[in-house]
Amino acid sequence: MSGDKAVPMILIAEGNEGVAALIHSNLVNAGFDVLHAADAEEVLQKSRELHPALIVLDMMIPGMAGKEVLRTIKSTQSTCGIPVVAVSEQSEEIDRIVALELGADDYVAKPFSARELALRVRAILARRATQQPKPARLSIGKLKLDAENRMIAVNGKPADLSALDFRLLTELMTARGSVVSREKLIASAWGADSAVSPRTVDTQLRRLRAKLGPAADQIQTVRGFGYRLSD
Repeated sequence: MSGDKAVPMILIAEGNEGVAALIHSNLVNAGFDVLHAADAEEVLQKSRELHPALIVLDMMIPGMAGKEVLRTIKSTQSTCGIPVVAVSEQSEEIDRIVALELGADDYVAKPFSARELALRVRAILARRATQQPKPARLSIGKLKLDAENRMIAVNGKPADLSALDFRLLTELMTARGSVVSREKLIASAWGADSAVSPRTVDTQLRRLRAKLGPAADQIQTVRGFGYRLSD
């Protein structure tokens, strides 16, 4: 590791040494500092202690189900802001949706190009660097947003939302009643370079409404354009 704080540190969470070495080589060549974790416990420990710029997480990491590792990273205050690229041998759409709902910033199915993975990592970090900071606290109608604690409350009671739900609702609340296009919601919640379709946005918003109870009607569909949050 170079020790240069200007160089992003990437944590590779991969149990297969050969795959880890290939990813490591491509990320180093792309200009990153790279660490390796071979099992779930090591991933969580290094995430907490070293706070890498991004984690490449094999969903079949030894020691714990990858979904639980991802859920733990995204539900822990000290690590919830670390972007995660989920890597899996599962290529079904439902596997990608589950990983993204749990908070993954991108999903790559095996086999994949290590060079392409490095480009995706760079794109996510570049997008993070240019994003405008969002308000720490917002209150609109029955909804209250606490960005620091990554919590949204409905009528004063914390809502049980996934990391993906949180990103979608944060984007809508930040817009303060303005219409947000499906394309912008995709860029904010999944990433501009993701393969998510507008239909997936509609499906996720329906699920989000169901979780908001009395605040469900605040999310309004603007036919042909996107969505907005009313008060």
